[in-house]
Amino acid sequence: MVEVRFLIVYSKLTRMKSKAHLASHPLHPILVSFPIAFFTGAFVFDLFGVISNRPALSLVAYYLDIAGIIGALAAAVPGAIDYFMTIPPESSAKKRGTQHAIINLVNLGIFTYVWFYRRDASANPYLILGLEAIGVILLSIAGWMGGTLVHRNQIGIDHRYANAAKWNQEYINTEDKKIKVARVGEIKINAMKLMHINGKRIVIGNTEKGHVAFSDHCSHKGASLADGSMICGTVQCPWHGSQFDTNSGEVKAGPAKEKIDTYTLEESNGNIYLLL
Repeated sequence: MVEVRFLIVYSKLTRMKSKAHLASHPLHPILVSFPIAFFTGAFVFDLFGVISNRPALSLVAYYLDIAGIIGALAAAVPGAIDYFMTIPPESSAKKRGTQHAIINLVNLGIFTYVWFYRRDASANPYLILGLEAIGVILLSIAGWMGGTLVHRNQIGIDHRYANAAKWNQEYINTEDKKIKVARVGEIKINAMKLMHINGKRIVIGNTEKGHVAFSDHCSHKGASLADGSMICGTVQCPWHGSQFDTNSGEVKAGPAKEKIDTYTLEESNGNIYLLL
């Protein structure tokens, strides 16, 4: 059988740490500040331009629109990278991230249209104000959701805990039912290794009583359990604190209600094999 493996080891990094960062600082939260400021500024200048009947203020808004569009496109690049490479699939964060992205794209479309429309000398300033007001509201909603992704779902956060092991994950595509997932001694006590096997995410952990294998998908909101912490045969979800028995998958503490899947491991000739 043909087996393809791809190994990634990040020193002391967590899975939900931003993949688009500069010296460990996520780029998306840094860059979004610019379109927020520019688009909001465009609305404010247009508003005061209409109130005071000063067309020059609307000219400032015109250039702020351009700056906001450029800033939004720049912020979208690291945002897309984190959406596809950082947020756990089939999770509440993925759903929230999708909504966040759609709202931002709609908002970008609104301000892009306003920029083109205002170039017409007969453009209605009240229509421009109305569209910009909608855009600012959408901008606020998207910003709220982005903050929730960071502070509640910990997307982009490099959180660590005492004696945390190196982040370790491996991708395998194979038709085999017995798959080598680690070497004996590779994973230290209370450490975990995330395996991506044919698209399925399975955590290999090492407890005081031996190695265990369980689903990476928290049954509550879909967080990555490999990004949490494990001690004494219990793994804790990093989002809401649900705890699961790593041997049986049973819930030891909520808010999760359903158990997680567990898998059988076999040790042979110094290697650890996953049986599917």
